[in-house]
Amino acid sequence: MTQHLDRRHLLAGMAAAAGAAALPAQAFQAVAEDVLPLWPDSPPGAPATLPTPKFDQRSKDPAFNDRWLTGIGRPSLTVRRPPQPNGTAVMLIPGGGYGFLAIDNEGEEQARWLNAIGVTAFILHYRLPTEGWSNRSIVPLADAQRALRLIRASATRYGVDAKRVLTLGFSAGGHLAGSLATRHAERVYAPVDAADQQSARPDLAGLIYPVVSLSASFTHGGSRDNLFGTAADPKALSQASVENRVTGDTPPLFLAHASDDGLVPIANSLALYQAALATQCPSELHAFDQGGHGFGVRLQKTVPAAAWPTLFAAYARRSGVLAA
Repeated sequence: MTQHLDRRHLLAGMAAAAGAAALPAQAFQAVAEDVLPLWPDSPPGAPATLPTPKFDQRSKDPAFNDRWLTGIGRPSLTVRRPPQPNGTAVMLIPGGGYGFLAIDNEGEEQARWLNAIGVTAFILHYRLPTEGWSNRSIVPLADAQRALRLIRASATRYGVDAKRVLTLGFSAGGHLAGSLATRHAERVYAPVDAADQQSARPDLAGLIYPVVSLSASFTHGGSRDNLFGTAADPKALSQASVENRVTGDTPPLFLAHASDDGLVPIANSLALYQAALATQCPSELHAFDQGGHGFGVRLQKTVPAAAWPTLFAAYARRSGVLAA
């Protein structure tokens, strides 16, 4: 039977997820955690009163967290360090339709399996465009650029190779990861310190069940409307559609999507893969016949899409950004 995962409902059987991510939170502990604020003062375009954090616990099972975060007035990176780091860093970008962040399913649980293979994980808590920012459509991309630069600027501190900094985004976080991969050189904020001299280009971008297009018929309307409002200029939507921004400077792309995704159609990933082929951008697409949406690493092993973490790691190794 096909398993459909929807952010509005929790999946039973989360404990059957593959690999290290299947373990309860206390079963695998990172060496240390730091929280890095992205901006030294109030973020650009701040409202008079900054949003305050709110955590909405969706899980009914005390063994698992499934929190949705809103009220992000101080965007940050939460650092999860492995016991034996291999020099690779992955910036995790949770989704939530640009209306909230699924910080456990697409953040903490991802960090655990990455830590288990030696990867230092940086979970991005980026600002939500609906929370009063004057530059709403640019706010997530500004945070993503700044965060990637901070990771590189802090490479020595965290034992990270500045030439092996990857991103992994989910759903609307996949749109943000794709936007960063294709618009990393676009100036969307004024430099604030020496960290902004670093490149914001990821060395590889993984997009898992991503929102890609904001202008096509198969777009996710909630993500589009949260980012731009309900009366957006069609030209602006086209320019913010990732498939229209791929160039020869776009880093390698890894795409994973289920054909039974009822929330964000697989046509999003197909459009981006076609754009990558047209521009000769290195890319790999995995189209699974089952998995639904929002599956993270919570699928039963027998569900095809459960294989994506192994496939992502293999692609990163072949691309030379993850140690064998």
